[in-house]
Amino acid sequence: MPWFNLLGIALGLAMDALAVSIAAGLTLPRVTHRHVFRLAFHFGLFQFLMPIVGWLAGRTIAGHISNYDHWIVFGMLAFIGGKMIWEAWKHDEADEREDPTRGWLLVTLSVATSLDALAVGLSLAFLRVSIWGPSIVIGLVAGLLTMLGIRFGSQIGERFGRWAEVAGGLVLIGIGARVLTLHLLG
Repeated sequence: MPWFNLLGIALGLAMDALAVSIAAGLTLPRVTHRHVFRLAFHFGLFQFLMPIVGWLAGRTIAGHISNYDHWIVFGMLAFIGGKMIWEAWKHDEADEREDPTRGWLLVTLSVATSLDALAVGLSLAFLRVSIWGPSIVIGLVAGLLTMLGIRFGSQIGERFGRWAEVAGGLVLIGIGARVLTLHLLG
């Protein structure tokens, strides 16, 4: 696979991770190196692993997931986005909010941002392309853009506070709606 095509695929897959990492940066009162590492590591790892899973699964799983994968992504991102909006108005203290770089929320975000990579892995299996090189590039690009995104989100959050967090929640809901709309419209 040409490097230009591979980089384009990796950047396209990483856009959801970038947007979600910006939203995560908005929710944290102060972004530390640990936050950046955890989010970038997990997003990069899941973006690396999902193409491999898709590649290994082949046609068997694609037929079953393709009918509702867009609903799963929409549901997860809408729930998390709605929760962010709720918490922006619910709490007065920023440190009471759930940390998006920890626990099940981190796992949910990692899965939600990497489901498209599963389909890419499946496509690469049909093309008889080796999966290891593309998976490494996809994971590294996602990890790098996640690091940039969470830092950028933190800077926005410091300036705009609660309104930036509401905007971040709306962005997540918008990403989910975009995925759902694109799949429903074909």
